[in-house]
Amino acid sequence: MKPKKTNSGTDFSFDANLASKLNAEEPTSKTQLKAEADAQQALGVRLTELPKDKLLKLDLPEAVLTAVLDSKKITANGAMRRHKQYLGRLMRETDNAPILEQLARWDGKHTAENAYFHGLESWRDRMIADANVLAEYIALYPLTDIQQLRTLVRNAQKELAAGKPPKSSREIFKLLREVTQASQDNSNADATYSPTDELDQNV
Repeated sequence: MKPKKTNSGTDFSFDANLASKLNAEEPTSKTQLKAEADAQQALGVRLTELPKDKLLKLDLPEAVLTAVLDSKKITANGAMRRHKQYLGRLMRETDNAPILEQLARWDGKHTAENAYFHGLESWRDRMIADANVLAEYIALYPLTDIQQLRTLVRNAQKELAAGKPPKSSREIFKLLREVTQASQDNSNADATYSPTDELDQNV
């Protein structure tokens, strides 16, 4: 009886080559999938850091919104780790493009606001260090109450020299903000600002 012919020659060789190619591509695919999963989870975690009013503006799916809000109640490390993974799975099932676009707009606004307020801090600090800077500022903002600003600067210099609380420094910052907002239409600029200068924490 003749042995059966098999197709274990060229066909097997072809299958082996194909498997080899697939195996060569597999690590890249896994790495890519892992990176995407990490990005989705990171986006979910970032949502947990937003205040509720902003979360509502994102029009999130109900399951995602509930999970994000629930995360604020979790304190145990293990539970939080599992919850982040759950958030990541939810985000993979969500259209993230509108979310990312809105976050980018908020980030850009926040950056501009911080630059604006840091500019005010710089003006104030320069005025206290050198009263001649007043003339430079007034030339740019002629509607400033010159007498009030000069008085505040003198008081701030005295407070600094005596080691007293910087009440006048805070008042200068407030005045500069009012003047520049009136001139540049930044009336809403301080809505989300978190002062980095400790002198302005109570402005």
